[in-house]
Amino acid sequence: MSPGRRLGLYVHDRAGQRPGDPWHALDLRHHQTTKVVHVVSLGPDNYVVWSGDVIGLGDAGNLPDARGNVGCLPDLGLDENVSLHHVVLHGRGCLGKATVAQEAAITVADLGEFGLIAAIQALLPPDEDAVVGVGDDAAVLPAPDGRVVASTDLLIEGRHFRRDWSGPEDIGAKAAAQNLADIAAMGAVPTSLLFGLAIPGELAVAWVLGVTRGMVAECKRAGASIVGGDVTAADSVMLAITALGDLAGRDPVTRAGAKPGDRIALSGPVGLSAAGLAVLTAGLAGGPPVDPVSLPGVDSLVTAHRRPRPDYAAGPQAAIDGATAMIDVSDGLVQDLGHVAAASGVCVDVRTASLPGTGPIKAAAAALGADWLDWALAGGEDHALAASFPENARIPQTWTVIGSVRSGSGVLVDSAPWLSAGGWDHFRKPGL
Repeated sequence: MSPGRRLGLYVHDRAGQRPGDPWHALDLRHHQTTKVVHVVSLGPDNYVVWSGDVIGLGDAGNLPDARGNVGCLPDLGLDENVSLHHVVLHGRGCLGKATVAQEAAITVADLGEFGLIAAIQALLPPDEDAVVGVGDDAAVLPAPDGRVVASTDLLIEGRHFRRDWSGPEDIGAKAAAQNLADIAAMGAVPTSLLFGLAIPGELAVAWVLGVTRGMVAECKRAGASIVGGDVTAADSVMLAITALGDLAGRDPVTRAGAKPGDRIALSGPVGLSAAGLAVLTAGLAGGPPVDPVSLPGVDSLVTAHRRPRPDYAAGPQAAIDGATAMIDVSDGLVQDLGHVAAASGVCVDVRTASLPGTGPIKAAAAALGADWLDWALAGGEDHALAASFPENARIPQTWTVIGSVRSGSGVLVDSAPWLSAGGWDHFRKPGL
């Protein structure tokens, strides 16, 4: 082992290993194969369990070498690029390589609370701006502006995501995105994120670490860091996310500042996530081949649902350019603009012909026999930002003008009332 390198190695209590065995070749006649639970911070020349053979990096495909290493590590749930020696571990082949019995899949209960926390912490890049970062009772963060923008949200399995439709990295990225977008919608720069995770003990550790990687990746895209969190046992998966941000000396852009004569603009397309959900529900994604002519861009729609990509820089830029009101479009364009209209005491009129990026959702709607406007106007989770700008103000380059503000109340669509549902309501009764 390299000096100073941390290594976490655990052996299952049913593995049949005796003290000292990890330093010698395993005797498969008398002892079961070691069950590795987790390895942290392996370097390219490190080996574990016993010198040179059981687990190492490299030579994964060199089967003619009897002392080489083999792959199929997903069966072990390991999160590092490590391999198993094909002489020591036996089993059915996996693309010509040895594999491991299903018992070797590592669960949260196998690793335990503090082992899981250590594994999660190992994935978090250090926040050099934090006074006290991950690992203490609480994080201590600087607030150079003197104010902190904060937002929190919940994601519950079966309501906000499905593990059979979305990978763990996508779920983690989506959880981070929907909170970081709220920070940007205030005209602030996202800085930090905390997350709570409630999970069943039988859940694979690899899944939890995948969620963590997804959050880390999305935070990096937003310029933020993960500074803390918590884990607990539960019957189903739930994520609780808190995002923080910095106004950099500017006033916050609330929902209450729109005025008659302002223009309404969007920082990105809407309806893609709802269309992607419809495609998944219809069984088109991952099912029988879809005619690309009849449904072009189907992959982009599904990706938009699994992993939205808010334009975080658009919020602060809108604030700099004089936005009078702003909101994250999370529950549906009509519904969220309705919040702006109510808070500002105005009427918002949306022009559907001006909505950006509607080609893919129109094609999907035609293939599925749906109305693309329902997705664009009432579908949520795209996390584009909607804002109002004074009539003569500069509209940021990445924004698209889609309507106007007038005297009155509520939201009009092409100057007429929108009679369908305007967006998502967790407590709306079915059919309403």
